Amino acid sequence: MAATGTQARSRTDSFHQGFSAFVHRLHAALPTPVRSRVPITFVAFALINGFTFSVDLTLLAVLYDGLGVWNPVAVTTGYAVAFGLAFWLNRWLNFDVHGDVGRQAARYVPVLAVNYVGIILAVGSGLTFLGVPFWVARLLAGALEAVWMYSALRWFVFRGRARA
Repeated sequence: MAATGTQARSRTDSFHQGFSAFVHRLHAALPTPVRSRVPITFVAFALINGFTFSVDLTLLAVLYDGLGVWNPVAVTTGYAVAFGLAFWLNRWLNFDVHGDVGRQAARYVPVLAVNYVGIILAVGSGLTFLGVPFWVARLLAGALEAVWMYSALRWFVFRGRARA
């Protein structure tokens, strides 16, 4: 039997509340000096984007290793799906924003472009060119990417839209 709109909304509200409670517990478990400097939304962002990164890598493995899809297509597909999912999950579960999805998506696209070209490619490749081992360069670029993406989502893409 199919769920009614009210039942489906109740399940999504319940999931949202459970996720929020889990994030608050994680934030409360942080040491006080860290907790006082790290916003709850950053903890939620880390969880969501850690999950979407695993989706990206899983798609890459399935498409490239499993199905033999050309690497640039597999990488781009994984990236697009993961960041689309990250947008939706951060919008719904983390920043809890409503309305103006078109305007928010329009802001998200250039943020992704800067992220991909400026951080993933330029910083990661630049560090590798300077002699930093590939995986270290990717981890450093990934840390910069996390700060960039969180800041861009919080203060540009979803600015002034969150419910109290």
